[in-house]
Amino acid sequence: MAETGLDEDMLQVLVHGFYGKVRRDAVLGPIFADRIDDWGPHLDRMVDFWSSVALMTGRYHGAPVPAHTTLPVSAAHFDRWLSLFRETAHEVCTPEGAAHVITRAERIARSLNMAVKDAQSVCPHAVPVLR
Repeated sequence: MAETGLDEDMLQVLVHGFYGKVRRDAVLGPIFADRIDDWGPHLDRMVDFWSSVALMTGRYHGAPVPAHTTLPVSAAHFDRWLSLFRETAHEVCTPEGAAHVITRAERIARSLNMAVKDAQSVCPHAVPVLR
């Protein structure tokens, strides 16, 4: 925390700001709208996730890969997700904090993208891919 300037309050602002952009985004918004009816619990879960990722708190207990492998997404969606995340991190975080969470977001996006591609290659007709 001392090196990055990140704390729980900053992560709360980051997550809420980022997902506000996602919800308004023409590409990502409809994908999330089809799956999330109650944003409060989802945002709480994402704050826990980023607290675990960025601050090593261990608050998140979940399995993000299976939750994403059935989504109708491609690499372009992950690129858009990263673009919005980077933008929000630079707006909200210190430069060191932004670099810290962006590096982790890039790893997460790569990992989830690979898992989605693998799932789609096993059963290519089960998950329609938006281009």
